[in-house]
Amino acid sequence: MKSVEFGTYIKIHREGKGIPQRIVAHALNVDTSTLSKMELGERQILITMVKPLAEILDHDFKDLQIRYISEKIKADFNEQPFLKEALQMVIDNI
Repeated sequence: MKSVEFGTYIKIHREGKGIPQRIVAHALNVDTSTLSKMELGERQILITMVKPLAEILDHDFKDLQIRYISEKIKADFNEQPFLKEALQMVIDNI
């Protein structure tokens, strides 16, 4: 997902905690240039990165995962006319 909102959210929390990009990049096993692009919404943040992000940013994992999944759905399917019905079907089947 190329997500400006989620990337910005991560950047705000990283900067708010005074954590340099190199520390977060190392935790995610990416270089600082890639992290910068993720924070700008130019590169994809993977679901597998959410837990390490929560840990390094000392952020609630549940909150971060919900934000990630919500944005992923919005970014990928927002224009679909039957999105709400499809989501309800998923909820009913979980």
